[in-house]
Amino acid sequence: MRAPSFTHDVIIIGQGLAGSVLSITLQQRGKRVVVFDAPLPGRASEVAAGLVNPVSLRRTVLTWRASEMLAIAGAFYRDLGLQYDQVFWHPMPLVAVFPTAQEAGIWQLRTKEADTGRFVRMDTVPHPALDALPQPYGRGIIDRCAWVDVSRLLAAHRHELRSSGGLREEQVKADDILRYEDGIAVREAVAPLLVHCAGPFAEVHGLVPVKGEGLTVRIPGLELDRIVHRGVFLLPMGNEVYRVGATFKWDDVWSGPSEEARHYLLDRTERLVEREVEVLDHWCGVRPASKDRRPLLGHTGPHEVVFNGLGSRGVALAPWCAQQLCAHLYDGKELDEEVRVGRFSG
Repeated sequence: MRAPSFTHDVIIIGQGLAGSVLSITLQQRGKRVVVFDAPLPGRASEVAAGLVNPVSLRRTVLTWRASEMLAIAGAFYRDLGLQYDQVFWHPMPLVAVFPTAQEAGIWQLRTKEADTGRFVRMDTVPHPALDALPQPYGRGIIDRCAWVDVSRLLAAHRHELRSSGGLREEQVKADDILRYEDGIAVREAVAPLLVHCAGPFAEVHGLVPVKGEGLTVRIPGLELDRIVHRGVFLLPMGNEVYRVGATFKWDDVWSGPSEEARHYLLDRTERLVEREVEVLDHWCGVRPASKDRRPLLGHTGPHEVVFNGLGSRGVALAPWCAQQLCAHLYDGKELDEEVRVGRFSG
């Protein structure tokens, strides 16, 4: 049976970070998009700190395709800010305070490597707020970092979708999806393509939900103008307010905020700043990660596609992934083997 007349070019389920970035990218290609979304508790996009950091701080090595991801992400979020007359992309250096002499030594070695050395350097420039922090082994700095105001972005795009009639604030169940020879129908919306962007709520081969928790705190007298990391990150939001994160937990992910994580984050923060810390908020979300820490993209049926698995680096990955998927769907470009969803099937 053939589908009724198409009302849209693409139906998207989910308006978290993945669904938002993909729908924007599709609209930029002139596609008619409708998004079905009923926000569910636990969605990580709603609480994400939005850090964009090209260096894995655990091993002081570049993240996957760091230069490419950073360039595409910066351009995407800057352009989107101009489109919506808001600021989403906030460039901000990240300072790594070394907890041991060994880590300081590794960082020093990385500064001499061709690739990593373009991103990391030792930080010896006097800075009153930073100099006041305990740092017996010194500190390094990554200049090309940023943070994205994800909650503001999601709200702005939701408003645009609602205003243009492109949002259906409804939850889609399996029985609501009708499959035809030439397309898909979800209630009154009919299109040749359906993209599943349901994040950790989806059932996808290789998907591994991960719980992350963080704090919003006030630290009187501390006036940082850059991100600081030592075990946890400290992201300045202005007026002595900071976001602190984040934990990673792979079991019991839907259990909500825990006292264990709160204690851990508060203890690490107090050790880092050696000041009084006031907790304003304790937030929690479930990230849609994958088994090999790579995105999950591609067809799962003749007219169905998945866009998932962005994990803790979703803000940096989403624009690149959206470009890759659109190029695959509409330009005939092969998907990168590392991101194909089928790699976990069978």
